[in-house]
Amino acid sequence: MTQLKASKDFEIRFSEVDSMNVVWHGSYALYLEDAREAFGAKYGLDYLNYFRHDCYAPVAEEYIRYRKPLRYGMHPRIDIFYRPTVAAKVIFDYEIHDTADETLMASGHSVQAFMDKDYQLILYLPDFYKEWQEKWHVFEGMDDKLIIR
Repeated sequence: MTQLKASKDFEIRFSEVDSMNVVWHGSYALYLEDAREAFGAKYGLDYLNYFRHDCYAPVAEEYIRYRKPLRYGMHPRIDIFYRPTVAAKVIFDYEIHDTADETLMASGHSVQAFMDKDYQLILYLPDFYKEWQEKWHVFEGMDDKLIIR
């Protein structure tokens, strides 16, 4: 199976922490968004590509598990992993590591649904997305039972 992954190093800014010097939980959603943008830039699955194909891909589900606190001055890295599916959605898993010692600080998961430009849910896999999956061989070597539906 081809594992599609992108990574992005970032710096914890003072504006992202609370009075305990810990990153505010709402900032994590922005880190996940930054990772999706890095993935899109690397693999050609960016938001403008969706738009060019007359659809949107809003986040329909997002989960974050906080393992250890990120603090001001840290320089973590977020890794994003594409999870193949034949359903009309885009699924990613995430890991945030402290680059000083590779400690896993947080992990997450997101699901994006497809919508047309009238904001109606698209229930079928858009052709451009099927072509993208084929280009990157996302199902190659996968057991059919492992493909998320």
